[in-house]
Amino acid sequence: MTKTKYVDGFVLAIPQKNLAAYRKMAQWGAKVWLKCGALEYRECVGDDLSPNMGGMSGLTFPKMVKLKKDEMVWFSYITFKSRAHRDQVNKKVMAEMDKQADKYKNMPMPFDMKRMAYGGFKVIVSN
Repeated sequence: MTKTKYVDGFVLAIPQKNLAAYRKMAQWGAKVWLKCGALEYRECVGDDLSPNMGGMSGLTFPKMVKLKKDEMVWFSYITFKSRAHRDQVNKKVMAEMDKQADKYKNMPMPFDMKRMAYGGFKVIVSN
């Protein structure tokens, strides 16, 4: 089994009225990323977003994305063998998106991209 060495992570706020549209987009994303070689594709909806951290303070996900009353926080991640593997997979994904652009060009984005946080992470500890 190949150990994950690299992860792309995303945190975003999805309006409840757009959950079906986002789920459809996410299912398509999972299919494409896995077809193009990603090891895993996960979409996770917030469940315990104000945990008691024993007096520790920090920024919660709802505060980070400036969550509104009618929204839900989502944390998504895609795993890869390495950063180079991520770059290869994402290049294939972008080519696939270009092929299917006509199909999706009029589809409105189901979330505010300006409030999305994302980045690539090198895995340091894994079991």
